[in-house]
Amino acid sequence: MRKLKTYSSFVKVEHTLFSLPLILSGSFLAERGLPDIRVLILIIIAAFGARTSALGLNRIIDREIDKRNPRTKSRELPSGKISLWESYAVVGGGVLIYFISAYFICNLAFYLSPIPLLVFTLYPYMKRFTSLCHFGVGLGLSLAPLGGWIAVTCSLYDLFPPILLSLFTFFWVSGFDIIYATLDEEFDLQSGIFSLTSRFGRKKALLISAILHLFAFIALVLLYFSEFRSIYAIVFLIISGLLLFLEHKKSSDVDLAFFKVNAVLGFVVFFFVLSGIYLS
Repeated sequence: MRKLKTYSSFVKVEHTLFSLPLILSGSFLAERGLPDIRVLILIIIAAFGARTSALGLNRIIDREIDKRNPRTKSRELPSGKISLWESYAVVGGGVLIYFISAYFICNLAFYLSPIPLLVFTLYPYMKRFTSLCHFGVGLGLSLAPLGGWIAVTCSLYDLFPPILLSLFTFFWVSGFDIIYATLDEEFDLQSGIFSLTSRFGRKKALLISAILHLFAFIALVLLYFSEFRSIYAIVFLIISGLLLFLEHKKSSDVDLAFFKVNAVLGFVVFFFVLSGIYLS
């Protein structure tokens, strides 16, 4: 049990709270209601496998950087709580779960399944050469709503609604990754790690983050006017905007802004979609 807890901490299972509501939002929006239970279960399992792979790859690729960073040197891999081969085994298990789930969803889902893994592998390297690395994280998670939609429809037609959800996710995640990067501003400057925080300073980086979150909210507004006619959806839309504002109001408390607010926001967006579907 202790080892399982270590593995769970290694891949940050709780971070699934960021991606799972968006995957479900895409799948419910595609069906305009509850998807087939078999498909829904496979989507959730695939999401778990993909998220395990993404975090595991990130930890493996960044293990030397994490070892030098006082904030991250106690993580499982640099501290020696798990070995490198165990890390690869965890990632391999996640990839296997993901591919098997995609295979049983439909052919198109299986054919497209390597694309997210390619993004998950590439984006950790971006901090080594570009300050735009935050957008790599945003791109990775922005595939979640599209994945949920394609898993239900098994087609690439009529993608405008999930693309709006993906745009929201892209701007939202890129923005909150900038907030998270403020924790490492000094280390990044000293170590030559690229980020908007290390390039422009905390104040300007947070301004860029706020602009991205404004774009995220606009994407939700466009989704409302293109797909929903529900007063209840407006309530959740307003709550989403307030949470994005709160994230910046409390940006100095990264634990609150990054973890707690974002975990709630993902589910608020899911309820926004549900209320737009069922209560129109």
